[in-house]
Amino acid sequence: MKKQAKPGMETFGLIVGTRAYFNSDLAIDVRKTLLEELEKAGYGYVILDEEDTPTGGSMETVQDGKKCAELFRANRDEIDGIIVSLPNFGFEIGIINAISRAELNVPVMVQACDDENDKVDLDSRRDAFCGKISVCNNLYQYGIPFTDTTLHTYSIHSPLMMQDVVKFAAICRVVKKLTHMRLGQIGTRPLGFNTCRASEKLLQQSGITVVPADLSEIIFAAERIADDDPALAEKVQAICHYATVPEEYKQKVAKQAKFGLAVERWIEENEVDACAIQCWDSLEQNYGCAACVTMSMLGEKLIPCACETDLAGAVSMYALRLAAQQPAAILDWNNNFADDRNKCVCTHCGNFPKSFVKNDIKLGTLGVLGRTLGKVNTFGAVYGKCTEGEFTYFRISTDDTLGRIKAYLGKGDMTNDPYGMDGCIAVTKVDNLQGLMKFICKNGFEHHVAMVRTNVVDILTEAIDNYLGWDLYVHE
Repeated sequence: MKKQAKPGMETFGLIVGTRAYFNSDLAIDVRKTLLEELEKAGYGYVILDEEDTPTGGSMETVQDGKKCAELFRANRDEIDGIIVSLPNFGFEIGIINAISRAELNVPVMVQACDDENDKVDLDSRRDAFCGKISVCNNLYQYGIPFTDTTLHTYSIHSPLMMQDVVKFAAICRVVKKLTHMRLGQIGTRPLGFNTCRASEKLLQQSGITVVPADLSEIIFAAERIADDDPALAEKVQAICHYATVPEEYKQKVAKQAKFGLAVERWIEENEVDACAIQCWDSLEQNYGCAACVTMSMLGEKLIPCACETDLAGAVSMYALRLAAQQPAAILDWNNNFADDRNKCVCTHCGNFPKSFVKNDIKLGTLGVLGRTLGKVNTFGAVYGKCTEGEFTYFRISTDDTLGRIKAYLGKGDMTNDPYGMDGCIAVTKVDNLQGLMKFICKNGFEHHVAMVRTNVVDILTEAIDNYLGWDLYVHE
């Protein structure tokens, strides 16, 4: 039995467990409720038909497990994760055979149902509290990582059920998309940024493929775009609607738009999920504009773009974007805040997506490069001050010396404190910021950090620590 997911939603392989000397009607009721709730939320599912097992499609025996595994294998390209629900004690033999024989290598969530303590006669008792331990023990024995629910047991009718499903769906999304990621690299790493070195081979071990392009290819593609190309007029209009453009720089918008079109077309042709661009300073010298607004607008379309060809930064942004389904930004941990050692001013020349800023934005020139290359050659920077609100920060680094990917993760709050600096600005507050800075410095992390404007710490912790196996530090 199969139900298609709505566009953008995940599909789960479902296992409803039961055990012979427990009332299988409890399993039938849980199955019905689970399917109804998943359909209502737009998720897809793959599950045995009711007639496939003697207990109405619930799992018990080795034979049941083999049937389920065959069904899952036939739909392996669609299944993003497996949900195990235990209406009663369940029988670990059928369940573990289904999961291990299917060999999907996707996240697994184990949910178990509450007993009602005034209904523990032989027809009504569940014992799922105990049965869940047995199922989890088998998963541990087989080396299959799994995700637990908020509480050890709860009613299938509890709001916690769908809350856990939504969180699990995000975990599945992060794991699946990151391990099949195509990471665009436009241009080489700038000479002055050793900190942006990254190992393609370590990324590839986790399923992340780097897709390179020489910056000259993009520049030449931009210069070949005709002035009367209808797509160019649309892009110019889109930029002017996206941000306020000062009158003195309106003649530069078309040049900026050509670069943006060239990048977008390359991304589409190469099926790129996120990108790292050589924004400093070859583009300004050899083409005559900044990359910022192009990167900002791509981020708004949920295609994260990192500055200074920071490959690991782009992966960090993409992980946050997958977890939150919101635009992510790349920032520098940049300036201390005079009166509070837990505050830090995070900034970048001007690439934040508009909905990350959550405020009005305008276009201008790059402050630092503009002084040396001339302002006219550096137009395209986004100016915006982030509004207050919570955020999650995240950074991976490919540690070639140790042969592994490592990461740190945490949460904080942006404040409305004013700060007199051009570009994109976020005044942040993080508990024990000094301890975090010591960790970053002592462990060789880069000055760039990715952020998203919501709390997805639990989602990324589970996805990275439990399923991807990267070394993860969660800051408290």
